[in-house]
Amino acid sequence: MTINPRFEGASPIDDLPCDHGFLNDVWEGLSAKPKFLSAKYFYDAAGSELFEDITGLPEYYPTRAELRILDEHGAAIAAVLPAGSALVEFGAGSTVKVRRLLQHLTDLRAYVPVDVSGDFLRAQAEELRRDIPGLAVEPVVADFTHPFALPASIGDAPRAGFFPGSTIGNFQPDEAVRLLDIFGTILGEDARLIVGVDLVKDTDVLEAAYDDAAGVTAAFNLNLLARINRELAGSFEPDNFRHRAFFNAEASRIEMHLVSHRDQEIEVAGRRFGFAAGESIHTENSYKYSVESFRALAAKAGWTACDVWTDPEGLFSVHALTRSSSQTA
Repeated sequence: MTINPRFEGASPIDDLPCDHGFLNDVWEGLSAKPKFLSAKYFYDAAGSELFEDITGLPEYYPTRAELRILDEHGAAIAAVLPAGSALVEFGAGSTVKVRRLLQHLTDLRAYVPVDVSGDFLRAQAEELRRDIPGLAVEPVVADFTHPFALPASIGDAPRAGFFPGSTIGNFQPDEAVRLLDIFGTILGEDARLIVGVDLVKDTDVLEAAYDDAAGVTAAFNLNLLARINRELAGSFEPDNFRHRAFFNAEASRIEMHLVSHRDQEIEVAGRRFGFAAGESIHTENSYKYSVESFRALAAKAGWTACDVWTDPEGLFSVHALTRSSSQTA
């Protein structure tokens, strides 16, 4: 077994200028059998840039397919939402997708983007205010996986939610049910929810989308190790790991892993972790659904299927769900 000595004698945890939540999650994941790391830590500045590059790759169909649905069916999707709604976007990043809906929502009471990245969120909100002067934009800095309060300024406007990008697929099915239930709690009775959902399809198409020929997704996955090195005094040598992505048909999910080339030992903030050759760190799941299986999952969280739109190739879907007062009681 090789030991990387680069951070021999690393600083004690209290001396590290790091997010201790991140550190604890990394320690927990690397101590587990099998090892894992949370996909939410992909998105530092470098990771976010790499993901934007991924969305433009020829193999990566989800963004392209969803934008086509929003372009071709935006008016019909917007028509599902009650007049004078407050539109809450969970995990709002770039406004590219929501703008497809906003052009059809001329009577919107307010747009409420929600994200943990406050600086980026506020910058996007200000840009949207400049571009659509009559739109009330009320950003909320919050973790959308937990309940949070909506701005008092939206008053008693009907609530609608927007959750594009197939992010729902990054949650295990029971976690996805819990998340949809949280959305229902936040939005309240008679709410509507628009959700992007990736569909099951040919395995070759799925695997290529997560293991592109240019190696951008591999760089995105490996960047997680570089982030640990930089922020948590880690001693990973990224060249000692390789990206692996495959479709687990039984679980109906793409899995991403980082596989150790050799026996080795690494250190993170003073704690050491051993790897055997061929041992992997499970870094992401991306669940794929049929229209029917996603509707069944949403029903477990108290949502009723209303409408669904797909692209012509059947690669992706956008669902409209409704939540009645009887379902929230």
